Amino acid sequence: MRTALLQSSGRPGSTVENLKVLDEAAGRAAAAGAGLLVAPEMFLTGYAIGDDIARLAEPADGDCADAIAETATRHGLAIAYGYPERAGDTVLNSAQLISAEGTRLANYRKTHLFGCFERDHFTPGDRQVVQAELDGLRVGILICYDVEFPENVRAHALAGTDLLLVPTAQMHPFQFVAESMIPVRAFENQMYVAYVNRVGQEGEFEFVGLSTLAGPDGVARTRAGRGEELVFADVDPAFLAASREANPYLKDRRPGLYGSLV
Repeated sequence: MRTALLQSSGRPGSTVENLKVLDEAAGRAAAAGAGLLVAPEMFLTGYAIGDDIARLAEPADGDCADAIAETATRHGLAIAYGYPERAGDTVLNSAQLISAEGTRLANYRKTHLFGCFERDHFTPGDRQVVQAELDGLRVGILICYDVEFPENVRAHALAGTDLLLVPTAQMHPFQFVAESMIPVRAFENQMYVAYVNRVGQEGEFEFVGLSTLAGPDGVARTRAGRGEELVFADVDPAFLAASREANPYLKDRRPGLYGSLV
């Protein structure tokens, strides 16, 4: 499945403009043969927007989700995007996957909040593994800091995730995560990992770009630079199956030895 990574910070504070950016990217991605477009963490509203996070937060089935479903249907590809989710009085840092038919397939709530900014504005989610079936692949979702905890990615591996989507807001000076950690996560867990970042200065944060899709061999299939960019890579189920057969990590585990870790 050809996968498009939208490296962009959109227009912080404007869901209207960000829906337009997403629609334009979906058109380009579909024209290039992509079946899936992945946008960064909090793409719908912007990340460093303070109290506007709560003001702009919507339910998972809100108006913006309907608009993105229409975009997905019109362009004929699935879309994953980050947004602030309102659930009653609670606001969560979430990511949603919508199919090419406009169906909401999966909604994940970030479980590991990073820093005071996120802890001040969000409630953490409590479900570690969220998955959906998409074009014969089992697709899972984590958000940014979540992927830096090896337990999270291993849980996805044990649950059979083939492609892990990671909308992110990775900031300076932590670019080594995109450069080094993501390919290692893909290799040690025998999956594809799509890590899709914001770019540029936003409030107090400098986002570093470097979005990548890494394969189960630990090799980056594509890597963006530091600016706004739409990059593409293919997720190959046959290659994934062969890699899993050749790599014994998951088969050679000895869980009985790991009890002290939890």
